[in-house]
Amino acid sequence: MNRLVFSPVTRNILARKVSQITPLSFISSGKLRLDEEKLKGAQWTDDAKVVIIGGGCVGTSLAYHLAKKGVKDVVLLEKSELTAGSTWHAAGLVTYFNGTTNMKKVHHYCMEVLANIEKETGQQVGFHNCGSLRLATTESRLDEMKYQLSRALWHPAPIELIGPEKVHELHPLLNMDMILGGLYTPNDGHVDPYSLTQAYATGARANGAQIVQYCDVSDTTLKENGRWEIQTDKGVIKTDHVVNAAGLWAREVGKLAGITLPIIPAHHQYVITSSLPEVEALERETPVIRDLEGSYYLRQERGGLLYGPYEDREKMDLCYDWYDNGPPQGFGKELFQPNLDRISDNSEMAMQLVPCLERAEIQTVVSGPITYGPDILPQVGPFQGLHNYWVSAAHTYGIAHSAGFGDYLADWIIHGEPPFECAETDPNRYSPKWCTDEFHLAKARETYGMNNHPPFPKEVRPAGRPTCRTTPIYELQKDSGAQFSFSAGWETADWYALPGDDPGYIPSFRRTNWFEPVGRECRGVLENCGVIDLSAFGKFELTGPDSAKLIDYLYANEVPKKGEIKVSHMLTSTGTVYAEHTVSCMDPERFWCVTGGTSELHDLRWMEMVAKEQNYNVKFEMISDEYMVVSIAGPKSREVMAKLTDADVSGESWPFMVQKTIELAGVTAHAFRLSYTGELGWELYVKPESMLPLYKAIQEAGKEFQMVKFGKFALDSLRQEKGMRGWGMEMTKGTNALEAGLGMFLKPNKEADFIGKDALHKTKKEGLKRKLVFLTVETDGVDPGGDEVVWCDGKVVGYTTSGCYGWQVGSSICMAYLPIELVTNGAIVQVEVLAQKYNATVHKQPLVKHETRR
Repeated sequence: MNRLVFSPVTRNILARKVSQITPLSFISSGKLRLDEEKLKGAQWTDDAKVVIIGGGCVGTSLAYHLAKKGVKDVVLLEKSELTAGSTWHAAGLVTYFNGTTNMKKVHHYCMEVLANIEKETGQQVGFHNCGSLRLATTESRLDEMKYQLSRALWHPAPIELIGPEKVHELHPLLNMDMILGGLYTPNDGHVDPYSLTQAYATGARANGAQIVQYCDVSDTTLKENGRWEIQTDKGVIKTDHVVNAAGLWAREVGKLAGITLPIIPAHHQYVITSSLPEVEALERETPVIRDLEGSYYLRQERGGLLYGPYEDREKMDLCYDWYDNGPPQGFGKELFQPNLDRISDNSEMAMQLVPCLERAEIQTVVSGPITYGPDILPQVGPFQGLHNYWVSAAHTYGIAHSAGFGDYLADWIIHGEPPFECAETDPNRYSPKWCTDEFHLAKARETYGMNNHPPFPKEVRPAGRPTCRTTPIYELQKDSGAQFSFSAGWETADWYALPGDDPGYIPSFRRTNWFEPVGRECRGVLENCGVIDLSAFGKFELTGPDSAKLIDYLYANEVPKKGEIKVSHMLTSTGTVYAEHTVSCMDPERFWCVTGGTSELHDLRWMEMVAKEQNYNVKFEMISDEYMVVSIAGPKSREVMAKLTDADVSGESWPFMVQKTIELAGVTAHAFRLSYTGELGWELYVKPESMLPLYKAIQEAGKEFQMVKFGKFALDSLRQEKGMRGWGMEMTKGTNALEAGLGMFLKPNKEADFIGKDALHKTKKEGLKRKLVFLTVETDGVDPGGDEVVWCDGKVVGYTTSGCYGWQVGSSICMAYLPIELVTNGAIVQVEVLAQKYNATVHKQPLVKHETRR
């Protein structure tokens, strides 16, 4: 078995105590140390507009961006010295690449800053523009490359899928027997994290920000006047906004404000070798390598190599002792004792791929803490329930994220709304109601260990589940073959495996084991009727004398009358879509607002903020767990309802978008006449204790009508065929409401001066440049899923937002944004899926009419 050759010197290094480990050669220079010393003398102030707690690359970037955008009263407080914690020992990798739509913008901005910040500040940042290669060593990994490429090309960063010959040309040290191809981003590289942080600090100071080091924060208090008091060992500072960017200490700083952030440090190691003749002989620096199958990154470091593994979740180590008690007193620029046994499997794979590594001697092992939340994404934005309290933490890739999120959060603080959609990083996505310590720790371990796991579509990972959010019918669903995924803590059925089906999730970027069962469920709903659990909806009750005023001001639609339901959109000031709700008037001063489960606190925070700013007398109550939702849909759903209630369920008596409180199978239900399937249907809101008897009664009543159980996958297919938009897909803070085709829900001429009204009028006057369309796609065994590039005449012209197989139309389908000149029935474009372009036909209207229009 291949092993790294440990020299006697190396063995001695590993035996030393943490404080004696050889420091990284690129960490600092004498000049930078002198510059940092100058920063210690910042003059104290007792009042500020924004106080940032934490002086790593994330906090200093935010200070830099706020100050540069004109906010002069910015103060950054650092308990130790700048870069202490995680920043100073980071490997410094930066890349244009990211697999998610919105995070691509964050990464792209970072690379733009790296190209200019040295000139602006005079501070070198040590940027090596060597490019990067994500390697495919299996057929599945090659599919992954194609999947990522098809979702990247409509973004501005250069990226290409290259073959083995090109890979070898770019990186001649690789063993090419293993390599099938690679995803190449030529403008990537690595940067000196210490120097980058100093550049942010220099830029911040030049624009008027103050940086106070060796300043320990002991308390943060929100006062009755809406301002914060920050208690430190240097005195008290008052501020309008406080930002928790404390990195390793973010959880502890959060506790000072009464909140518990799901953040834990993990031990991450990387190895730096001594000089190698093969590396020194190279004519140019090779690209950063990411061997996904081996789960490590590798780059040049001077005349040697640096590689950093993400070991298996059973081997990795979390700082459990820090979770409750915080980092040790005085911890700043210390490291952990290395443990090479943990990364031995990854090291052997690295030696197989880069054979010269086998002969290398270890110069340094860096084993330091990096923070993890329950998933790989950071927690960035305002915290629900705390006025003007902001979080920018859990930055696992803080160097690569620092510039982008500094700019993003600065814009949000200044303008009151985010500059683009990035809801996947909302700090409120993990509610303390269900995100327990047990859940978080299991997820953090899973996330680290699966860092380079393929991002298979619709895959949901099992660790930490189920939480407390299971519905009363959960066990019954399991017994019926339900295959669950996870949404805002809830276990939600994606599809049902019947006898003869392969249960579970068989990973693939192509159609897999759930494809045919989903078709069976769609046919059952379309031909007869089906039942689905939608309890994961986020639900709010608004009461009070100003509740109708708030509804009128928040939403672009009209205020519903008692018994009415309105599909309503909260817009930003620029007319983009912040959220979509179904709003129903239960009583003149009582309204229900229902949203998707993943956005419940995201939306509630916005609503509370607006009510506070407008001084409306409204009480908010989140009732997501107080009401379960069973929905029935399909042409025979009315017959099922008629068997369960004495209420008149005829179309004449109970029209579309009307809600009534009725007795149904012996329980009281708030029954909403609507369905996200676009078919005839009802959503039935009941107390948890009533859900199981109601569900059993519905199943019994549905037997004679061949009722099926169906899950979210079938629901998604049915809604896409009807052209029903989805928030976070067709509707985001990056799409205006008119181009999204929401005109029927917008009342720009209503009397209320609602948020986004002026922007809607401006957009109507100027006209649209693009519009949402519906596409049928001629594929073969693969379906679009959203975020794919759309081509026409050899040029990128748009992107998809959602996609699947449409069982009613018998074709792959998707929705996409295209320029106005292509919004023509019958126009032909190409949708790229797994790096292959498929012909697609444009349809201006939904592929299947909603049941109310047939």
